[in-house]
Amino acid sequence: MKRRLFLTMAAAAAAFSPAALTAEPIPLAEISRYFNAFRTAQADFTQVNPDGSLSTGRLMIQRPGRIRFEYDAPDPTLVLATAGSVNIFDARSNTGPTVYPLNRTPLGLILGNRVDLGRDRMVVRHFEDGPTTNVVAQDPEHPEYGNIRLVFSAGPTELRQWVVTDDSGGETTVILGTLQTGMSLASRLFSLDSELQRRGMVNDR
Repeated sequence: MKRRLFLTMAAAAAAFSPAALTAEPIPLAEISRYFNAFRTAQADFTQVNPDGSLSTGRLMIQRPGRIRFEYDAPDPTLVLATAGSVNIFDARSNTGPTVYPLNRTPLGLILGNRVDLGRDRMVVRHFEDGPTTNVVAQDPEHPEYGNIRLVFSAGPTELRQWVVTDDSGGETTVILGTLQTGMSLASRLFSLDSELQRRGMVNDR
């Protein structure tokens, strides 16, 4: 498992073009512009879980407020953020998803209608790390919710991975393949009712 983790992280590092080397971090205004330039996006991903295990799958984003993580078999997990909540479906349960408020997760910071990383106290670190720019952001009103570290390459600006630190200190790293933007995504992909119906569950909320 440690060898697989090393190879995955090495592959992610190799994906950064030498042309992306920067003398200074990418400005926050440019990173905010990058997010605000698209409403939909999708990419394959590799996830490094807090226990060091690996998962793979595909994610889809529809801003504002919607993201869907579909995990590859044999992992049956589905994570669906929509309508202000994060819903985690686990095949071991047939009673419905585990639900968390989206605004209590660091990922909500980049799913807003308009991203502004220059907002007072939102960014707590902004630094260059070799060929990448790292931005650590948190809810300025509720830092206890955790934070998200976003990793970008330059020329052009592109999100390569993020690391979410949750309110218990656990870290989950998501390494992205090429993030494609601007495509049409079916509304049912982000519909909680559609997912519950597909699984034979009832929305009792």
